[in-house]
Amino acid sequence: MSLFEKHQPTITKAIDALHARTFYAAFVEHPAPAVYGETADADGQVKFKHMLGKKFEELLQANPEGWAGQEESPYLQEELKVSYPIFSTNTLIDRAQKSFHQWRKVSAQDRAGILMESLERVKARFFEVAYATMHTTGQGYMMAFQASGPHAADRALEAIAAGYEELNRFPSSAIWEKPMGKFNLQLNKEWRAVPKGISVVIGCSTFPTWNSVTGIYGSLITGNSVIVKPHPGAILPIAIFVAEIQKVLQENNLDPNTCQLAADTFDRMITKELAEHASVKLIDFTGNSAFGSYLEALPDKAVFTEKTGVNSVILDSVEDVDKVAANLAFSVNLYSGQMCTAPQNFYIPASGIKTPTGSVSFDEFAEKFVANINGLIDNPKAGPFVLGAVQNKNTSTRVIDAEKIDGKVWLKSRTFENPQFKNARVATPVVIEVDGSKKDIFSKELFGPIALLIKTKNTDESIALAQSLAQQHGAISCGAYTTDSTVREKIADEMSMAATPVSFNLVGGIYMNQNAAFSDFHVTGGNPSGNASFTNPEYVTKRFTWVGHREPVK
Repeated sequence: MSLFEKHQPTITKAIDALHARTFYAAFVEHPAPAVYGETADADGQVKFKHMLGKKFEELLQANPEGWAGQEESPYLQEELKVSYPIFSTNTLIDRAQKSFHQWRKVSAQDRAGILMESLERVKARFFEVAYATMHTTGQGYMMAFQASGPHAADRALEAIAAGYEELNRFPSSAIWEKPMGKFNLQLNKEWRAVPKGISVVIGCSTFPTWNSVTGIYGSLITGNSVIVKPHPGAILPIAIFVAEIQKVLQENNLDPNTCQLAADTFDRMITKELAEHASVKLIDFTGNSAFGSYLEALPDKAVFTEKTGVNSVILDSVEDVDKVAANLAFSVNLYSGQMCTAPQNFYIPASGIKTPTGSVSFDEFAEKFVANINGLIDNPKAGPFVLGAVQNKNTSTRVIDAEKIDGKVWLKSRTFENPQFKNARVATPVVIEVDGSKKDIFSKELFGPIALLIKTKNTDESIALAQSLAQQHGAISCGAYTTDSTVREKIADEMSMAATPVSFNLVGGIYMNQNAAFSDFHVTGGNPSGNASFTNPEYVTKRFTWVGHREPVK
């Protein structure tokens, strides 16, 4: 049985899910012993600890020019001391070029089988990946397991499925026959899906696998070779993915350099060298808007970006204000606001929020919101694990500086004790009231656990502000609460024109931060927060070109 035959049922289900947009998950998101094995968690933790202080020698990339690594655990505030093979840009490009010409001639079926097999191998290492993610990003254990393991693998599968379907959209050959009266003109025609070339995937420090695998697998399924350039602060989680891809390639007599890890250090970063190299034709990037815009402006390259945005919540009317306050408080606390989908600007009319029992004033909602934030933080069984740790020291500084914003401070940031990690770098949310007229304060992303309660004249102004900021500065997510169908349609229409998806009336266990593979398009590509979307057809079709040949039938 070929690898494609082995994995074809899953690929078929994934393609069906892309069309139906209903729930589908090939990888179980809960770290249940019944699914992954009784000792999987403990074994994964042991394996992760065994990696610390050593060279990461799993990669099948020969003759490194050095070894280096600068990752630090936000929980321990100590270096991991894992070192990775270092290669010059020219070496990486040369190897990618050579492997490309082998990989591009592999059939779409065989590529899909190989890539699916790599995900199956990674599945056996989800717990290692989880602990690696915790100690590079600061994510809590459950998020680290889910986001870097099964959810990332589902996003990778989504890219495989989308790419495989597009590669098979048209026939590889056909006889073209045109009636010409007394005779028919006949041509043999063939079409080839020609990959663009070398792809560079630039990772981020907060979601090193979830944000990278879609580009990696999207480029690989379409026949391109890939150079994975992780953030220097979060290499290990994606290094495990790359190692497993390389092993499956080699087992199938293919060059493991088809997918290379390009680790670097803060003091010698090679991102620009790679991006600007003439041989690089595809670039995937997650990170700040300034660097993303620089990449988008590079000539003769297809660039896929997820940048920063200003995410809003529009509060008009609710069924149960306490459930809404609890839901939004969790969204702000989740991973200490270090998600690209986390809410920042909360627009509340000066007259308050309408409920079935009367209006809840601005101040009353602020009090409920703050109480729910504190209630979660102070819950020793939940708070430390929901908030996790702060990945970057600059984020901690930004949170403290936010208290100086011109407005009423409803809640100051504070530290808390993580029962498992006494030295964890932590920061709780800061909540500031800002007047709707002070647009200069809230018209930029304030990355981290920072919530701005913005007092507006009315819901119409709230909608206008949310739309204009999304159009000017980008937005990846938006939350809205209204019991009025007319208002709901206005919000949906106005935010659609700003290319921003809206989560309406969420309460309970679903939050505006979350995106589901096979159903939610992550980033729309229609506003300044990014020019690409996980995973619409364009995300894969721009990675190859259809080329046709023809000749007369003999």
